[in-house]
Amino acid sequence: MRLEEHGYAIGDCTQALTLDPSYVKALYRRALCHLQTLHPQLALQDFKKALVLDPKNAEARRRHTDTQKLIRRVEFEKAIEMEEEQDAAERCREIIAEDGCAVDKDYAGPILPSEPWDPSAADQKRPPKEKYSITQEFLTDMLKWYADGKSLPRRYVWEIVLGAYDAFRKEESMVEVTVGEGETADVIGDVHGQFYDYLHLLTLTGHPSEKHIVLMNGDLVDRGSWSIEVIVAAFAFKWLYPKRMFVNRGNHETKDMNRTYGFEGEAKHKHGDMTYKLFAHVFTALPLSTLINASKPPTSSSSSTSLATPAPTASPIPPILSPTGCKRFFVVHGGLFSKDDVTLDEIRKIPRLGKQPGQEGLMCELLWTDPQDMPGRGPSKRGVGIAFGPDVTRRWCELNKVTGIFRSHEVRQDGYAVEHDGLCTTVFSAPNYVDQSGNKGAFIRVDDSGNLDYVQFEAKPHPPMKPMAYAQGGLAGLFS
Repeated sequence: MRLEEHGYAIGDCTQALTLDPSYVKALYRRALCHLQTLHPQLALQDFKKALVLDPKNAEARRRHTDTQKLIRRVEFEKAIEMEEEQDAAERCREIIAEDGCAVDKDYAGPILPSEPWDPSAADQKRPPKEKYSITQEFLTDMLKWYADGKSLPRRYVWEIVLGAYDAFRKEESMVEVTVGEGETADVIGDVHGQFYDYLHLLTLTGHPSEKHIVLMNGDLVDRGSWSIEVIVAAFAFKWLYPKRMFVNRGNHETKDMNRTYGFEGEAKHKHGDMTYKLFAHVFTALPLSTLINASKPPTSSSSSTSLATPAPTASPIPPILSPTGCKRFFVVHGGLFSKDDVTLDEIRKIPRLGKQPGQEGLMCELLWTDPQDMPGRGPSKRGVGIAFGPDVTRRWCELNKVTGIFRSHEVRQDGYAVEHDGLCTTVFSAPNYVDQSGNKGAFIRVDDSGNLDYVQFEAKPHPPMKPMAYAQGGLAGLFS
């Protein structure tokens, strides 16, 4: 459970209950894992059985009550969503146009540039009094303001999120980026609301620029207690540099995970209910993957073994190249699929706007799956998605002419791990994850020939706030 291998834990508990149906601890722990795998109804059944066997178990009774409330709340929210035809982004724009989200007169932080709105260029009946834009100066000042523990006005947060949303909506579910001559691209793994580590990471990667691309590979939020600061900063970069800053969706940019692991509570606490609804909608606009293309063929100095690590006595394995003879890397939060023959074109066309990933299908698997050492496919240790072996990875890369896969989704003690004969690399960018794991963080730099550089970094101190400070139920207590 501490390793978040909830699928394995459910299997262990089920086997224990087969041997001893009255084993209350197995029922209780299986119920907790069902909550984490987004099955509250199954959790409720196990809590009920535990209470029948042990009526005086106060913790099981509390969890039972909390789960009942969760189920009622989820059903209520679904009913409300069925009635609401207007998405949250449109509603926020209306509120802005109606002067319902003004900047507090006492605000003394960085000023987002604005100019009078030109009604003739507006598509609203009542345009707002001013039109905001973003500059590098504001973004730099904002990061320092956040680092000092201060907050932006709700209006600024909305403008930043909506500015990024307009850019995300124009992108396909698989974005293609090319690393031009003399350029580099950095792939960042999970950050999970660890804002002070993210600030340090930005000093290593540098900001997006004409010669530098930055790609964040999902799970920007939840767990850490500065998720708002991380996601607003990332979206500000996207608004300012829409063709140089990219963000893939992770399994934590979803409603079910935000409800349990803290982002929903944090967003509502810092900026109100409507702000969370806005984020939840904009998360559905995030692309599901990115294809990074090198612009130059591999050179003699280009390491063909950086994505292929054969035995010491073996000859280097030639890299798989694109149809143009260049390296290219498929970047996705989770991994590959429960079936072969999924093409890049299929991924590019996945409808995503307004949709949650659910428990099956291509979107779910892109966000949730993990590599395994054994060939073939296996059950997910998480209880959602599948596990895929090195043979599955090689077949997919050869089918799609992809040099390798970069994915995140899992802690690696060194910050990264090259797996599946070099074809699958996991990168994780939240050092000392939830203040407990002791791991390094890392990111991957790609140059114009497809050469790779793995950069590691250590955790930085942060203010005295525990991880998951805004989490609700589930396994939050494990991280106190």
